[in-house]
Amino acid sequence: MNKRTNGMIAVLLAVILVLAACGGNSEGQPSNAGSTGNTDGAAGQTAELKPYELTVAFLSIGQIKDLPEVQAEVNKITQAKINATVKFLPIDIGAWQQQMNLMLAGNEPLDILVTSTGLNFGTQAAKGQLVELDELLEKYGADIQKVVGGDVIKAGSSGGKIYAVPSVRDWAADYGLVMRKDIVDKYQIDVDAIKSLDDMTAVFQTIKDNEPGMAAVLPEGPSFSVIQSIVGSVIDPLGDENGVLVGFDGELKVVNWYETPEYASLVKKARDWYNAGFIPKDISTNQTTSEQLIKANKAFAFMAHMKPGYESKESLLAGTPLVAARISPAISTTSSIANIMFGIARNSKDPERAMMFLNLLYSDAELVNLIDYGIKGKHYEVKEGNIIGFPAGVDSSNATYNPTHGWMWGNQLLSHIWEGDSADLWTKLDEFNNSAVKSKALGFSFTADPVKTEVAAVQNVKDQFKIGLENGTLDPESYLPEYIAKLKSAGMDKIVAEKQKQLDEWAAANK
Repeated sequence: MNKRTNGMIAVLLAVILVLAACGGNSEGQPSNAGSTGNTDGAAGQTAELKPYELTVAFLSIGQIKDLPEVQAEVNKITQAKINATVKFLPIDIGAWQQQMNLMLAGNEPLDILVTSTGLNFGTQAAKGQLVELDELLEKYGADIQKVVGGDVIKAGSSGGKIYAVPSVRDWAADYGLVMRKDIVDKYQIDVDAIKSLDDMTAVFQTIKDNEPGMAAVLPEGPSFSVIQSIVGSVIDPLGDENGVLVGFDGELKVVNWYETPEYASLVKKARDWYNAGFIPKDISTNQTTSEQLIKANKAFAFMAHMKPGYESKESLLAGTPLVAARISPAISTTSSIANIMFGIARNSKDPERAMMFLNLLYSDAELVNLIDYGIKGKHYEVKEGNIIGFPAGVDSSNATYNPTHGWMWGNQLLSHIWEGDSADLWTKLDEFNNSAVKSKALGFSFTADPVKTEVAAVQNVKDQFKIGLENGTLDPESYLPEYIAKLKSAGMDKIVAEKQKQLDEWAAANK
């Protein structure tokens, strides 16, 4: 969610995230994938399908200068298999919400789009902007159903119908701090000894005292707060943090997160770090990624939600080796599964063809690797042991196609292993998913439509207070009581009650 999309995707994003699977073989294909990606049996003969152009909107992350060349190669595969071409539509995360709202409302050409709990999935489903997928999955999505599985696929449900399909990736997350390895080594910081937020304080003080001009800690990314990326280690956000479960194994009791002692403790910690000078003064308005700031020697570390292999991917973006201290076990919630999904837009003139393409993303290793890594020999090369990496003369600073967004595209377990990751990464990811602490509300998806007025009003209040409190720029002693009071006035209690009602109904139906 890769972090962007769990975070990104949590706020805007949560970006970030997001995850189940099977072990990989030496070719980067899961040993139990079992499919050839042939959709002809469901769709009739490919030759009988009329030509169609699919418009596919996705989150633009990193360098994709050579996307037109990759698109041309993708179309050779899709024309042969489903007689369709693909027009990729990359949209920057900062412009995503506005552009997607305009496209969906204006009935512009759009077949497939990224969606998530943090990218208005619930609202899109409630408004009828996404196509119901149940029948399409039965007819044309056999491979999706096989590799995603019935329980996980329910994370893309709303009102009992499936509207989006999660990508196969990290369906859980662990939480902690990602740091520059050179600085860790320089000051002999014991990474294994960092087990809590309190343990981080001494580390940040070392950086503050010895590295002037270098921020000790940042949020996971722009529009995030410092504590946002660890909130998932404390609560199941039930999609939007408007009514949460504190903990994962207790009773299904929905509460207002912002008036809990746990939230008060976190924002106090953020305030202490801010006052100590560990967090940059302009952090709430910063629009530069954490990786870019580390690359520019302006930052030491950032908070993150993670997965196996996370550090190596982030090291590519940061241009320097990174190490991580994890302070929680892996945790799986509907939000962690649903933080990156693909849906079919109501705008689509051929939803059946859109589902055929989605099915290929979960079954066709050639297609998946092409989208994930680009063109073999130009954007990557195969190295010893079938590990892949940049060709000679290419690195993250001059790459023309981003190799770090495989979490977004269908079945990541069909993709090659990138150098720096362990050869058994996909096996580790499978174990990570299977061993995760699972929320008792796993599979529940909140439909916000009955309280959409209150949700909008609450969001306005959150926009005013949330990031400031969670970055420490607002003093919780003064502002947290005001925040809670305004949330209640905006209708938070009504949202919590509606979410509790829906959760109770879901629990009764899933005994």
